[in-house]
This record gives sequence, C-alpha cells and structure tokens, in this order.
Amino acid sequence: MMLERPRFLLSGDTALVVELGDEISAEINRRVRDLSAAIDKANLPGVFDYLPTYRSVLIYYDPIATSLEKLKSEIEKLYANADSQNVDNPVVVEIPAYYGAEFGEDIEFVAENAGLSVSDVVDLHSGTNYLVYMMGFSPGFAYLGGLSEKLFTPRLPSPRLEIPAGSVGIAESQTGVYPISSPGGWRLIGRTPVRLFDPLREPPVLVSAGDYVRFTPIDSIEEYRELERQANAGELKLITEAVK
Repeated sequence: MMLERPRFLLSGDTALVVELGDEISAEINRRVRDLSAAIDKANLPGVFDYLPTYRSVLIYYDPIATSLEKLKSEIEKLYANADSQNVDNPVVVEIPAYYGAEFGEDIEFVAENAGLSVSDVVDLHSGTNYLVYMMGFSPGFAYLGGLSEKLFTPRLPSPRLEIPAGSVGIAESQTGVYPISSPGGWRLIGRTPVRLFDPLREPPVLVSAGDYVRFTPIDSIEEYRELERQANAGELKLITEAVK
C-alpha cells in the first residue's frame, strides 16, 4: 500500500530512511524514483548521498549542516510535489543468455519445481520485460521484478561460495544476473557474456533502477563464445529501446 505521507525512520545519527509504502510494487517503486530524482535536483543543504530501494529512500546527511526536523520537512515537500517527468526515460536492455548445460546447473530443478519442461522455463524467463527495482548486493547487481509466478523457486539451502560473473539466477519471486564473481544462493539457470559491471566503462553499470531487462536466448555455445569474445574486446553492441 502506498503511504499518503512518508514514514521516517532513523538509521544511525547521519542517515534517514524514508518509507513510501509497505509492499513491493511497481507503483510504489516509481514514487521512490520520483522522490530520488527530486532529491537529486533539490541539492538540499547537508544531504550528501541517497540510495533508492524497493519502497524507500535512504538519505545520508550531515547533522551539523542541517537538522533532522528540517530535513524531514524538506523531504515531505519534495514528496508532495514530486513529478514523474523528472525521472530519466527508462529503456529496455536486451541481454543475451545461454540457458542450461554447464551454465545453468539448477534449471532442471526449477523446471521440476514448476512442473514444466526446461524449454518452458526458457520461454517463460525470456518472455518478459523485467523492471529494475533497485541496485544492490554487489556492483551492478539489478534486482529484477516481473518473474512469472510459475517460475518462483526457493533459494539454495546453503549458498555457493563462488558464482561466476554473468550467471543468471532465480530466487523466489526475483531473477537477476551476478555481475561479478561472488558467493550466492540463487538457483542458476544460465549465463550471459554481457558485463553488467565494468569499472573501466562510463558509466560502469549497464542498467539503472527504473530501466527494464529482457533476456534473449543464445542458441548455441559457439554463439555464446563469439558474444563473449566481443564483450571482452568491448565490441558487443546490445539492443536497447525506449519504454513506450
């Protein structure tokens, strides 16, 4: 449910959590991005950073430069007047992915859990535009919403110590891509050669909150290796289009 007024929670003595709703929804997340854009443009005294999440915004501030009550008042004004037109136009980014085999060791479990075939899993997973709700966990990791309920799958009982970069996974109602090698407990269904995080690229992350991701199946391992070569050489061109 969307809150009529922001709910404020303290996070230490230099940060403030601004909650805008009590559930995960595209509508609430849009208001989170609206408020974030308004904060970015307002240049509020004392505010030096902010972090949008699923349903809230974490604001870092200098308590010497501004008071908590003044900051709350300014945020309430921004929230009341936040305009969706201030948010950058989102895009759909097509990310090629090779499903199954050595790259998707859990895809058969996902299929069995859903009562589907592996090809059904691929069709369902690649047939959706996923909203990037927020960024987190590791650099460039996008939490994607919009997964078909048929593919909801529990996490691993115990996380793996190392997940290869580019691995595509499912955890309960979410899907996403591990941008760097890291531990993780999501069920792996495939891998993309695309680098979602590259510290030498500007910007270093491929997508941002509010964008959309659509996975496109790679037909053969040979095609995957060629796309991987292009990605490593900085030659890979992804298809992007504006959200209509």
